[in-house]
Amino acid sequence: MTNVLVCIKRVPDSSGEILLTDDQQGVDGRYVGFTVSNHESCAVELAVQTAEATGGTVTLLTIGPPEATEQLRDTLALGCHAAVLVEAEPARLGPADVAREIAYVVREKETAGTTYDLILLGNDAADSGDFQVGIRLAHALGRPVVNGVSTVEVADGNLTARSDGPDGEETYSPPLPAVATVLEGGVEPRYPTLRGRMAAKKVEIETRPLSAEPAGANRVQLLLPPPAPSTVEVLGEGTDAATTVADLFEKLGVTR
Repeated sequence: MTNVLVCIKRVPDSSGEILLTDDQQGVDGRYVGFTVSNHESCAVELAVQTAEATGGTVTLLTIGPPEATEQLRDTLALGCHAAVLVEAEPARLGPADVAREIAYVVREKETAGTTYDLILLGNDAADSGDFQVGIRLAHALGRPVVNGVSTVEVADGNLTARSDGPDGEETYSPPLPAVATVLEGGVEPRYPTLRGRMAAKKVEIETRPLSAEPAGANRVQLLLPPPAPSTVEVLGEGTDAATTVADLFEKLGVTR
């Protein structure tokens, strides 16, 4: 039986136009809505698969505002069993604060008799781009960590984690308990069923405060990349453009 803890984050939906907050410390999600990143959606799918294969459980954890219960409910509907919300204003937290809070919850749960054999996180935060939380968390807990994995399997007390390296697939087999950060693409996240949504509404979400005053991100500012240059070539107007379009298709190798 493998009990898995999956850490998710309420982030602005990046499918729309990305705007920064006035202080340039984060992504402004007021006009685009909020969701969970693709990395974390894949981490949830791997967690559910692992729990189903071993008869274990999946617990969700997020650190954020009360509104983050929306993302917890949506994710619970995918087959997770429990959820924890550490209430905090994300803008006040840096990656060290996030890792400390997760580690604090894990230790308290262990003291109460609940252990997590595997902790999964997204490879990086979709809004701030921090790649540190998984490594900091593993260091705080004294556990091995594998970053940027595509798939995970658990057998005989070991984690088998696969990732795409520069020379092909790489495989790592650290002992459990372990930490892994997940890149999207290794699995296809499932969609919630009606039964899953109904069950998610009945789950009592554990809510708790921060364990300590946050140190903050100490971030100078975020910068948006310049928009990609684009050019438009007018081939002609009306029927006068037909010959030019035909010549272009021939040049591109487009045939009937």
